[in-house]
Amino acid sequence: QVQLVESGGGSVQAGGSLRLSCVASGYRYSRSSMGWFRQAPGKEREGVAAIDSDGRTRYADSVKGRFTISKDNAKNTLYLQMNSMKPEDTAMYYCAATRALLVITPTLNLGAYVYWGQGTQVTASS
Repeated sequence: QVQLVESGGGSVQAGGSLRLSCVASGYRYSRSSMGWFRQAPGKEREGVAAIDSDGRTRYADSVKGRFTISKDNAKNTLYLQMNSMKPEDTAMYYCAATRALLVITPTLNLGAYVYWGQGTQVTASS
């Protein structure tokens, strides 16, 4: 049974930083992708950043240069370092993971993700 548990959310002032963590248990897929998604009230869930099993990354244009996704395979943990935060980054952030992919790629396509965490709230105030 795969479980993803996020932590690290909170409230920061605009310009501040937060680091999100996601511990994955029971997840053993190679040839896969893990990612961070977010959903603000009244908006659709959107991809923020993804990293594949080869370590390649992909970012949404809105966070490029400010957010960094990384993972520690030994700790089964996915991270999202968020710097220079803006009020528009305010959302519930979710960690997600795919099953084995035919093509290994860091995808931001929600439909590719099967496993989801419960989310952690991030608020950036001006």
